[in-house]
Amino acid sequence: MTALNLHQYTKEFAYNWKLAAPVMLGMLGHTFVSFIDNIMVGQLGTAELAAVSLGNSFIFIAMSLGIGFSTAITPLIAEADAANEFDKAKATFKHGLVLCLTLGLVMFLTVYFSKSALYSMGQPEEVVRLALPYLDLVAFSLIPMIVFQAFKQFSDGMSMTKYPMYATLLANVTNVLLNYLLIFGKFGFPEMGIVGAAYGTLVSRVVMVAFIWWILAKKERSQRIVTNINIWKLEANHVSKIISLGAPSAMQMLFEVGIFTAAIWLSGLLGKNPQAANQIALNLSSMTFMVATGLSVTAMIRIGNQRGLQAFVELRRIAYSIFLMGLLLALGFAILFFALNEILPNLYVDFKDQVNYADNLEVVEIASKLLIAAAIFQISDSIQVMVLGALRGLQDVLIPTLITFISYWFIGFPISYYFGNADRLGSFGIWLGLLGGLSTAAVLLYIRFNILTKKLIKIKHHELT
Repeated sequence: MTALNLHQYTKEFAYNWKLAAPVMLGMLGHTFVSFIDNIMVGQLGTAELAAVSLGNSFIFIAMSLGIGFSTAITPLIAEADAANEFDKAKATFKHGLVLCLTLGLVMFLTVYFSKSALYSMGQPEEVVRLALPYLDLVAFSLIPMIVFQAFKQFSDGMSMTKYPMYATLLANVTNVLLNYLLIFGKFGFPEMGIVGAAYGTLVSRVVMVAFIWWILAKKERSQRIVTNINIWKLEANHVSKIISLGAPSAMQMLFEVGIFTAAIWLSGLLGKNPQAANQIALNLSSMTFMVATGLSVTAMIRIGNQRGLQAFVELRRIAYSIFLMGLLLALGFAILFFALNEILPNLYVDFKDQVNYADNLEVVEIASKLLIAAAIFQISDSIQVMVLGALRGLQDVLIPTLITFISYWFIGFPISYYFGNADRLGSFGIWLGLLGGLSTAAVLLYIRFNILTKKLIKIKHHELT
């Protein structure tokens, strides 16, 4: 590739970053709060850290469905915005908001009434006992969390990506403050342990929804769309369109989050220390994943815009500029994980705790090995999520859903299950499965995008000639 050809992609980096950076910061904010939660809870002991991991494994499944479903809003809004179709944008937002609220209620009730399944999953009894009260409160927080996603995806689709970031940062400050007060019982507040962390999560998510509605209702571009909404008057065609895009997108995210959740459960079968180590490696790799997710949202927005303009050659060029940018960042993160794999896990444990010293030592040893696997899959994980974003921008969701299912559950999970046995590779074997699934998804999704965009360019060319 010549320098001139390379420039046609790198010249898009500045605008890609302008859209992606607020999304990255907002999503990193979510993960950073989880990072702070884990560090604070880790000071209580490895059982408490494992309990948060186990409880969140249920929440991650429900959140994946809610967040995945809400992504249908972004490309529809982006397309309507590019075509200057106000009525379509307002209808999309209204119906998306109602469907997200409904899904939030369903997810809360599902998690709440299925939590007893923790007892039948072969997890350490001490961990399950600690996880149940934590799970109740965090399950309820799914309602404001998924409602927030409706506002966020609308805002992203309008290329107003900085406002969800502001809401998330405010929620993060709220969460960290409440965690400090309630986990450890500071300044006269009750010492509630991991239940205090759950209260922090719930309150911060309510604050997040209230703030983003307030700020979008003030802005000229969004005010007419997010205010004066009659949620009782719904139209079947709009509901059907969002569900047709949202349901497969939800399943795509479920299949990916599901295999990471399976890794948590498989780690639990090895004991509380492997489960705690898995949580550390998962938390650290989640932070770098949010950077790629920011570029995935950028791909949805920009590809959705170009689809609305029927500019498919430009669409393909822009998509490759995003892929290249994400690949370079992923390489940087891979090097970072390789270099610091023995240092980063130390942040999560208290070596001054003589009672849990041996457990903490084992947790750090296991986590440092898992970060090697995490370093390797930085590249494939980034590619698959960016290409998924581009395909969602094209409103192509059915084939990618099949690809993600095959990659994670026909390839990734069997590897994790077989090699994750204590008699084989243990925790590292579980993460080899994650690497296999993500790499397969990256290759197959890229092939799908390449074929589909070439086909659209060819069809457009025939229409013009």
